[in-house]
Amino acid sequence: SVILCIFIIVLYIIINIVFVLCVVLYMFLLFCVTLDQTSAWVNVKFSTLMKVLVEKQEATERFLKSQTEDAMTEAESRLSDLEERCQKLRESQGQIASLNPLSDTDLIRESMLINVPRFTDISTDVTPKLQDQLNGITDVLSRVSKLVCEDLEKAVSSAIGQDKDASPQDKRPILAVVPSPAAPCYPGGKEGLTAYRCSLTFDPRTANGHLILSQENRRAEHQVSGPRPVPAHEARFDHTWQVLCFQGFTHGQHYWELEVSKPWAYLGVTYDTIPRKEKGKKCMVGMNDLSWSLQLDEHQLSAWHNGRRETLSGHSHHRRVGMLLDYEAGTLTYYGDGQTRLHAFHYAFTKELFPACWIGEGVSITLCST
Repeated sequence: SVILCIFIIVLYIIINIVFVLCVVLYMFLLFCVTLDQTSAWVNVKFSTLMKVLVEKQEATERFLKSQTEDAMTEAESRLSDLEERCQKLRESQGQIASLNPLSDTDLIRESMLINVPRFTDISTDVTPKLQDQLNGITDVLSRVSKLVCEDLEKAVSSAIGQDKDASPQDKRPILAVVPSPAAPCYPGGKEGLTAYRCSLTFDPRTANGHLILSQENRRAEHQVSGPRPVPAHEARFDHTWQVLCFQGFTHGQHYWELEVSKPWAYLGVTYDTIPRKEKGKKCMVGMNDLSWSLQLDEHQLSAWHNGRRETLSGHSHHRRVGMLLDYEAGTLTYYGDGQTRLHAFHYAFTKELFPACWIGEGVSITLCST
């Protein structure tokens, strides 16, 4: 009976061990199946996305090519009409010149026989108005590019453990106010950004009366004593504590740094067509669809475009702020003290961009030369 009990106990243990092994094996097989399914799903999604992107790229290129050909055909037609008119005008000019030797009586009689050509206007504007037609494409491409190039990149890096030393803020997906292609990779550190450094000066014609420019127009200070008398100018911000830079950008990569005395300012870029004479926030950089800005205040950082705000994590007390504009890539990236990446705007820029600063009372901003 003792042997039987021992046998039963051993058998029970063996059965439990076998059961545990079976469960482990089942879980392992289930895990492998899940991995295979996930892998297959990921591959299908990537393949589908690449196929769709290639197809839509080709379709868009065909559309742009057809629009270019149509524009060229229209331009050639208008040029032919203009050349024909020039020929008629030359003939009329020759007829008029032949009347010079005639007496006054003969001149009046003969001039009445000259047929002066009457022309209707021919438009010389042959630029295809594609912006409205392409807005939908650029907006979707901006969102897709941001998801793929920024959010997906960070998600993959986090999953495979490449960002172990990064802060939680760096690991989180970056939600751009206006998403578009992610900022390209530049050489690391301050030396890499310096390769794109440019020299800027403030434009005194644009400076609001509360702002005093000094240091060869490299420093702007908001005087608390009130506005100073300034000559009227169409470029001046009459009611907004703002100033633009002389220099504008239509292509290339450009980096500049601004030293801010205390955090009450908006730093950004704008098209030249930004409103300048109205009251309220409409003229402020970042508060309209023509400009983008980073707001520094005592408590937080905020990104602004078209009056839409995104609150950013991290402290707002950055003595020096760097700005990197890559026009073709459609990115405006901000860097804080020590080249910490603060935020990136993404947009398909279409016009000349000018650096702009809104400056709070008692605040000074200096365009750094080094």
